[in-house]
Amino acid sequence: MAVLDPQPVLLIGEPREDYTLIDSGGGRKFEAYGPYRFVRPEPQAMWPTTLPDWDADGAFIPGSDEDGGGKWQLEPNVPRDGWPLAWEEVRLTALNTPFRHLGFFPDMDPVWRWLRGQIGAHQGEGAARALNLFGYTGVGTLAMAAAGAELTHVDASKKSVAAARVNAALSGMEDLPIRWLVDDCVKFAAREVRRGKRYDAILLDPPKFGRGPEGEVWKLEEHLPGLIADCRRLLDERSRCLFLTVYAVRMSALALGELLAAHFADLPGTIEVGELAVREQSGGRLLPTAIFARWSNVGSNPGSNG
Repeated sequence: MAVLDPQPVLLIGEPREDYTLIDSGGGRKFEAYGPYRFVRPEPQAMWPTTLPDWDADGAFIPGSDEDGGGKWQLEPNVPRDGWPLAWEEVRLTALNTPFRHLGFFPDMDPVWRWLRGQIGAHQGEGAARALNLFGYTGVGTLAMAAAGAELTHVDASKKSVAAARVNAALSGMEDLPIRWLVDDCVKFAAREVRRGKRYDAILLDPPKFGRGPEGEVWKLEEHLPGLIADCRRLLDERSRCLFLTVYAVRMSALALGELLAAHFADLPGTIEVGELAVREQSGGRLLPTAIFARWSNVGSNPGSNG
């Protein structure tokens, strides 16, 4: 029986070449994505800034509603078609998107590292099989593939999957065993269950709200429980792990942990909950970015990948 450990775990992203949180405060954050520096809104940064001035190459100006909107104001030196970055052996293109993101989520760094450790510890017959739902531009997919896993990458956005394939080519990983699928994640998981498929590792990074390629509506609070139930059916006692991250919701990590505990009661292993945070370079403060719950099965036995 999977045991829920209610003590929170803190996973911290440290400053690095591809991304650094330089400073934060006053409801904003000052970040470096490689050579370019940007200011974006950050409601959780309620403290005063450390640095007196932020010399930025651009800023995202939010719209009037809390659910989105806004625009970038960029200096002429910022490439409008993006610029190259690297996370370990993964190469990618950073880009100022209309949704205030820059083409990948750098606070996922400790998650990708943890998953790579799980994949590296796989002892089953053949390569570990991993599933990345809501895979966006594929950095997590490529991070796991580089660790030796066979990947299935699913995202409802055709544009995001195309960008992920470009990142694979930039990384020299276009020939790795990766399935790139434009699909509704809920429908895909349900089909995989009906097909009797199984995976060794699953990563879920769902949005608060989204739409599938055929207009399917995703609402986190409404649809996450059913998706977790199907993900459980895609795992078994030989599987290694599942990692779930959630952003921008009025929900606790413990609630996510109890959701996993309800569906993983018949599997061995441990369920942990906690927060993702990024360490600030200027003052050393930790800026929280997401909550998570993860299941791991350290004692998983070798076996067929079926």
